[in-house]
Amino acid sequence: MYDNWEDLEKSIVGCRKCKLCQNRKNIVFGTGNKQADVLFIGEGPGADEDSQGIPFVGKAGKLMDKAFQGIGIPREEVYIANIVKCRPPSNRVPEADEAQACLDYLRNQVILVKPKIIVLLGSTALKNILGKDYGITNSRGKWIEFRGISYMPTWHPAALLRDETKKIEFWKDLKEVKRRMDVL
Repeated sequence: MYDNWEDLEKSIVGCRKCKLCQNRKNIVFGTGNKQADVLFIGEGPGADEDSQGIPFVGKAGKLMDKAFQGIGIPREEVYIANIVKCRPPSNRVPEADEAQACLDYLRNQVILVKPKIIVLLGSTALKNILGKDYGITNSRGKWIEFRGISYMPTWHPAALLRDETKKIEFWKDLKEVKRRMDVL
């Protein structure tokens, strides 16, 4: 584990811990306020993220930005990362060994950010952070307290692009996060 951002970011340059490195253009490490009270964790980069090296800049990211804007969560005040740092082929769900290869980087990011709230975007984030016993459908919208951090599982913004009925629940969940942010 690294006790500073510079060493952590250097440690991932040229990473070859799993097969996802074979086709990546960029490692998508994370972005935002490195002392944020709120950390958002997604699944993995898509094509736009891979080409720009920044998480959540594609269609799902633009949708998330609109929700942030509507609810009053400044994107520059939160930190955003993913379970895996390289794009899975065809945007498939990361395999267990791929997620495992990246989790130490993410754990180190959490240690350095020291968030009070972590928003888990989708099933992959939920299961890799809180465990396989959790399901997104049953856990979504419910605060889970663990090791001094409040977790809010919600839909991944990409799921909203496939099923617009989930937008209302996503919006409610982010409003709940904003309420908690306002009392920190």
